[in-house]
Amino acid sequence: MITYIIRRLFAAVVLLIIVSMVTFGIFFLMPRLLGATPETLASRYVGRAATPDTIRDMARNLGFYDPLYEQYWRWLKGIFAGADYNYGSGIEHCPAPCLGYSFRTYQPVWPDLMDRLPVTLSLAVGAATLWLLGGITIGTISAVYRGSVFDRLAMGVSLAGVSLPIFFTGLLSLSIFSYGLGWTAVGGSYTDIADDPGQWAYNLILPWITLALLFSAQYARLTRAGMLETMNEDFIRTARAKGLAEPAVVVRHGLRGALTPILTIFGLDVGLLLGGAVLTESAFSLPGLGKYAIEGIVNYDLPKVMGVTILAAFFVVIANLVVDLLYAVVDPRVRAK
Repeated sequence: MITYIIRRLFAAVVLLIIVSMVTFGIFFLMPRLLGATPETLASRYVGRAATPDTIRDMARNLGFYDPLYEQYWRWLKGIFAGADYNYGSGIEHCPAPCLGYSFRTYQPVWPDLMDRLPVTLSLAVGAATLWLLGGITIGTISAVYRGSVFDRLAMGVSLAGVSLPIFFTGLLSLSIFSYGLGWTAVGGSYTDIADDPGQWAYNLILPWITLALLFSAQYARLTRAGMLETMNEDFIRTARAKGLAEPAVVVRHGLRGALTPILTIFGLDVGLLLGGAVLTESAFSLPGLGKYAIEGIVNYDLPKVMGVTILAAFFVVIANLVVDLLYAVVDPRVRAK
């Protein structure tokens, strides 16, 4: 087991390095391949009335004339040791961990990410709890009572939940439950859980339910399919022949055998959401990482977008590492290997 954990940790570190290279290449190598010059890249950080000499000085100060591997090493070193940015009128220090420096707001990206992370974390954890419990419960009941009215109704609702996009259900739920009935908070409301837990949950309950509806539908269908396959296995018949109660057979044997694919997609979904639920945060005007990335794209502030991308990749890699470790807990065959 210890060897398995060490091997997975090493693989996660290597994957993070590869992801950082790919991300850096997308933002700095791809523009070069498409014909961009150091002056073109530097023109984003100067005013519209800048002279060619000013643009060249900015490109030189930012190191855009250096070889790409030197730029990558300087950027990677900044994550652990900080970095200094010279934008013409002075040198700005970006303390570690430095994921970039916004020349639009003249602020390091990392503190902005940490300010917005609690919003995205609250949204992701709350919605994930709802869709995991709801999806698995509905999928299990549908599999046990296959062909019943509940099964057909649940799968029909699940199909609708998967089909409807979040920007439609989000705006529709806001118009009905927030502005129409006044049951939930309007968009853009967020309270820190440390300040008022009740108000924190009240502000997020509608985004939680809306986001959970989309994912729980997928989890219900996947759980149902896995349970139908698992409940026909020989070890299920053996468990029943030994006299185990039906709830114990379903939960301890059937559901446990069907959890492996659930864990796989759960790790991916939660990792992606922790990197920013872009559509949900935009629909409900929540000041999270997803909305922060949209602002960076609209304002052409690439350090912001790159910072969110790296943080999202980190969450995805860590979530998959946790899922790999949970495999050994759920499935004894992983420990045996």
